[in-house]
Amino acid sequence: MPGRNLEAVIAATREVGDMAMARWRGEGQAVNVWNKSHDNPVSDVDLAVDARLKAVLGAMVPEAGWLSEETADSADRLSRRAMWCVDPIDGTRDFIRGRPGWAVSVALVVDGAVELGVLYAPALDELWVAQKGKGALLNGEPLQASRRTSFDGARVPADSLPKIDRDLVMVTKPNSIALRMALVADDRADLVATLRWGFEWDVAAAALIGTEAGATVTDAFGQPLVFNTPRAQAFGVIACAPGIHRAVVERLHDRAVALTSQP
Repeated sequence: MPGRNLEAVIAATREVGDMAMARWRGEGQAVNVWNKSHDNPVSDVDLAVDARLKAVLGAMVPEAGWLSEETADSADRLSRRAMWCVDPIDGTRDFIRGRPGWAVSVALVVDGAVELGVLYAPALDELWVAQKGKGALLNGEPLQASRRTSFDGARVPADSLPKIDRDLVMVTKPNSIALRMALVADDRADLVATLRWGFEWDVAAAALIGTEAGATVTDAFGQPLVFNTPRAQAFGVIACAPGIHRAVVERLHDRAVALTSQP
């Protein structure tokens, strides 16, 4: 399949990230923001980044499908072996509030698995890159995920913790779920977990980055993530040190069952 040129994907991701950075904090031109649905903000920058990526990445692999937070989904992608899975700005709330915890997330999915992933956080000057079977890099340096084996005291990017999780330790939490997962890949956190239906575009690139760095990445029940599915969603995500994965799944199990059993 042509177009699997990682450097070209990196260049495209950098281009749109720098384009967004030029508008961050209203520099140059005010950002227009509205809600797509209740408490679900989007900006004109999200849409501009999406359009540019669709044009550039689509030209790289014309036979690939497209799945993006800011493009209406089409069942056509399900008939394609390859699919671009994109979140133009993951962490839009941080972007529009002038906080640095946002990133452009780009992944190429082939046969249900992520083959390459790029995560670019220009406000943090961080470029995360991974290729399946070839490891993961942050700003060109190899990544080694957390190797923690004790669940008690595990570092979690969070603003607060429920009583049941008070044995964990909070660290700085970016709004971008992809960046939170990347923190595990860089051994700045030991665990990231969500208990909600999440879209593939939120986690595709970060899932590969975490896995290639040596982290364990699954859904909330501990099952492997699969991409380019009809619903384009999975219930929850876990990215953690391999040595604590079983404990994380056990801690989340009852809550996950209760949430997925609700009508």
